[in-house]
Amino acid sequence: MSSGSMLGGLLRRPEAGAFLGLVAVLVFFGVFGGLTFLKIAGLSSWLNVAASLGIIAIPVGLLMIAGELDISVGAMVPAGAMMTAVIGGHYGLPIWVGIAATLAFGVLVGLINGIMVIRTAVPSLIVTLGTLFAVQGMLLGLTVLVTKSTNVALTTEGAAKSLFGDFISFGGLFPPGQLQVIVIWWLALTAFYVYFLHYSRYGNWILAMGGDKVSARNAGIPTDRMTILLFVFSAVSAAFVGMCQAILFNSAQVSGGQSFIFNAIIAVVVGGVLLTGGFGSVIGIFFGTTTFAIVNQGIYYTDFDRNWSALIIGVLLLVAVLMNNTFRKMALTYAPKKK
Repeated sequence: MSSGSMLGGLLRRPEAGAFLGLVAVLVFFGVFGGLTFLKIAGLSSWLNVAASLGIIAIPVGLLMIAGELDISVGAMVPAGAMMTAVIGGHYGLPIWVGIAATLAFGVLVGLINGIMVIRTAVPSLIVTLGTLFAVQGMLLGLTVLVTKSTNVALTTEGAAKSLFGDFISFGGLFPPGQLQVIVIWWLALTAFYVYFLHYSRYGNWILAMGGDKVSARNAGIPTDRMTILLFVFSAVSAAFVGMCQAILFNSAQVSGGQSFIFNAIIAVVVGGVLLTGGFGSVIGIFFGTTTFAIVNQGIYYTDFDRNWSALIIGVLLLVAVLMNNTFRKMALTYAPKKK
């Protein structure tokens, strides 16, 4: 195979633009902020952000590849945190009961979203918007009714603390209290989703659903079951992140989680997933999440006025997305010269 053909093949990969965007962001902060954000303290700051966001972004990205969207994750994060805290903190039940109830609630919400989408034919944006407000309202009402407060304290020890809400050192590489254990979960789940999308039959089904769901159904792909499964992945992942945050910080509050809606979509789009569906990769989403986290945290390592931080973050992310789209279009129109 010629070098031109190899280059064209690489550029056609969904993660190509995402990787180039990541490199561009690294160069930007290397020039304007030095490389301090790549040292241990800076590394842990954006890895923690990337881990919490990435666990949610990948299943949201899979839904987008399949032609659907889930914005109810913004309510599932605080719901997961509050359910864990109320059961384990307010009622004093074993923390594993709270963990099981939280994950079961995620499954329930995912089933409701998926079934409503396939049974009503209402766009998933509208369905999950309704779920977002419904879960938010139920969360606020029940929390105040049960605890008379919007904040609940939680004390966790033992295996649950070590697995879901503790800090790790990676053999002494990271100082105590910097790198969260959720980073390990992020890497492990990324590996699982890489296999799921790129090396199992389910991945071809998801891509086919995003291309043309009717044709995919006519080809024998169980589109309804796959749609429900992807919504369950999304809801459970968001509840899991909320649960980990509650265990880590020993408290939970009703507010919060809204930023995950837009941040996850941004990370997915920067990662090369088309909003129209049918195109994308888990590695691309991984790169997109990392890019967003570096931009989000790297701004504090520069001399820029913090009042302009939101503008700078928005511009950098927009440039990353435009680079992604540009390289994708170049790849689709690229044809190596024939000898």
